[in-house]
Amino acid sequence: MTAVQEKTITVRPIAGHIGANISDIDISQPLDKDTIQALKNALHAHKVIFFRDQELDHAAQIAFGRQFGELTYAHPHDDAPPNGHPEIFTIDPRRYEERYGKDFKEQTRKRQYSYFSGWHTDVTAAVNPPAASILRAEVVPEVGGDTTWTNLVAAYNGLSDQLKSFVDTLRAEHRYGGASKVDEGAYAKRVNDNLLVAEHPVVRVHPVTGEKGLFVNPGFTSHVVGVSPHESKAILDLLYGELTRPEYTVRFRWEPGSVAFWDNRATAHLAPRDLEHLDVQRTLHRVTLIGDTPVGPDGRESTLLAGRPFTADHAVVVD
Repeated sequence: MTAVQEKTITVRPIAGHIGANISDIDISQPLDKDTIQALKNALHAHKVIFFRDQELDHAAQIAFGRQFGELTYAHPHDDAPPNGHPEIFTIDPRRYEERYGKDFKEQTRKRQYSYFSGWHTDVTAAVNPPAASILRAEVVPEVGGDTTWTNLVAAYNGLSDQLKSFVDTLRAEHRYGGASKVDEGAYAKRVNDNLLVAEHPVVRVHPVTGEKGLFVNPGFTSHVVGVSPHESKAILDLLYGELTRPEYTVRFRWEPGSVAFWDNRATAHLAPRDLEHLDVQRTLHRVTLIGDTPVGPDGRESTLLAGRPFTADHAVVVD
């Protein structure tokens, strides 16, 4: 694949199934309607698009995101976004250690409650998971800290016709909190006090492109509905093995001023796992676009089981 010169931007694909670099653009400035549409087209085609050498602060990142839709509150469990910027979710493990203690990393590694717990699609425990996420790098280490994305449409398309027909009929529960009665610590309590649970189709029909994509992920999917526990595990293990196949992925090396913009309805991503033993700083800031309710191949919408839709006025329970 070669670079494509749109009317206002250059789109250069960087992996066989996913990812494109966008150049000839300053996203800190207001964009005209042709540029916005070109970016939407690139996002839907490539699932995640990357920008380099951008100079954004919180306000500029929020303004950029709002050109593509209404933004959510920072995060379902974050009660302290930056002052005056409730849409910003700051990703920096030091914030959590300061608030929840030095054992935070060990707790989250065991419980899979944090943003660095493995492959996931953002906030799928909500009945309306974010439509897209925009992540900006402020401080990144010289070594390590890459993020990897996978194309859930390509993963679905790679299945046999017989398996597609089977998974098209399935639904699965996604949850954030409440999975275990033995959870301890302040952060586990925060998660359980702000319980989110939804039932989604295992295969989601994209509301813009009409493409089918797998809509399960190891971070939030608890089980397939209507089958036995060991059948659920077998089904999910098979699908996780498919969606994490290297050929469907792209890996991004962060630099200060880098921005990643991904379609949360068609991707999962893997936060870095190679920094826990290093004494380095990694600070990034994210905004997310309010999403629609997923719909399966049968036309059935997702169902809210606990909590409330994830919107701009989300309220975090703090005890």
